[in-house]
Amino acid sequence: MQGYVLTRYGGPDAMELREVPAPQAGPGEVLIRVRAAGLNPIDYKLRQGLMRLINRLPLPMVAGSELAGEVAAVGPGVTRFAVGDRVFTRVDKGELGAFATYATVEESLVAKMPARLGCIDAAGLPLAGLTALQALRDELGLRPRDRVFISGGAGGVGTLAIQLAVSMGAEVATTASPRGADLVRSLGATTVIDYREQRFKDVLHDYDGVFDLTGGRDLLDSFTILKPGAKTVSIAKTPEPATARQDMGKGPLLAAVFGLLSAKIRREARRHGASYRFLFMHPSGADLEHLAALVDAGELKPVIDRVFPFEQIADAFAFLEQGRAKGKVVVEM
Repeated sequence: MQGYVLTRYGGPDAMELREVPAPQAGPGEVLIRVRAAGLNPIDYKLRQGLMRLINRLPLPMVAGSELAGEVAAVGPGVTRFAVGDRVFTRVDKGELGAFATYATVEESLVAKMPARLGCIDAAGLPLAGLTALQALRDELGLRPRDRVFISGGAGGVGTLAIQLAVSMGAEVATTASPRGADLVRSLGATTVIDYREQRFKDVLHDYDGVFDLTGGRDLLDSFTILKPGAKTVSIAKTPEPATARQDMGKGPLLAAVFGLLSAKIRREARRHGASYRFLFMHPSGADLEHLAALVDAGELKPVIDRVFPFEQIADAFAFLEQGRAKGKVVVEM
């Protein structure tokens, strides 16, 4: 079968399209005929080797983090799926494999696709959707009438986070370029700040939570707009000790390393009476089922910027790495 293989750590030429052996469904696994796969910044960060301290991969391997397709076979012990089911998934972080004709995934990480979506739209939902859901629901604990700030709302995670926050009854503020302003307003953001013209900290105050998608100065500024005791959750800057313990299941050594790396950020948060959390989302079929229900209820929809044929996946990554996508970039098999 065709697979897009991460051969080594490095630049774009470290990944290549080649023939690879087709996988077989083992015990507790689902074999999926991949129809579309989503591209994410984590995919090229893995290629660059930025994650090898915490996720060293057995190279070479088929890359790719999320997909949608149909069940082609089930392994022994699988009870929730049958051949022909339309499914989507965020694959295991240590095994990857979404950029291929077929992929095997543990049953617990798979969910049936929303009835309202085709494979292209469904392929853009798992990773960004799980990230946004776990940040807003589990970490920030958003409640009706809360006010939340989501930086960089026009990207893949941001477009879903805005919709999820609105579905939870929250009021959303975000930053966007003029090109993305109409998009984020259409998704439910009530306050949209042009980051090229104005700093959000000069406009916003007394917010109940921040979901930081941009890092840098935005992260440090986020603490200034929070109510006392409120929290900023980030996926864009530096992990902190809880990341090692809760998200990665690692021991005290990595927690101590993350503690040193994040010391300045956590100190700045405390100075403003706030707290800081870095989130590594965890794959979850149950959470995907929740997202699918929101889609079918009309409360959530993936935003797809561009679709490339699988044969042009290198071009798709070149586009993604420009950082200008509004919503998700997807390849169609």
